[in-house]
Amino acid sequence: MEVMVILVPLALGLGLVGLLGFLWSLKSGQYDDLEGAAWRAIADDEPPQEKPAE
Repeated sequence: MEVMVILVPLALGLGLVGLLGFLWSLKSGQYDDLEGAAWRAIADDEPPQEKPAE
C-alpha cells in the first residue's frame, strides 16, 4: 500500500499536465481551422504534366 502514496499523486500530476497541454493548444489556436488541413492534404499541388510531342 505504500506504493499508492507515490502512484496516486503521480497519476494526478500527469493528468494535470495533460489537461494543461490541451488547454494551451486550445488557447494557441491549434483547433481553429480543422477543414483547411483536410483540404490541403488532398489538394493537388503539382500541375498536370503534358505529353511530349512526337
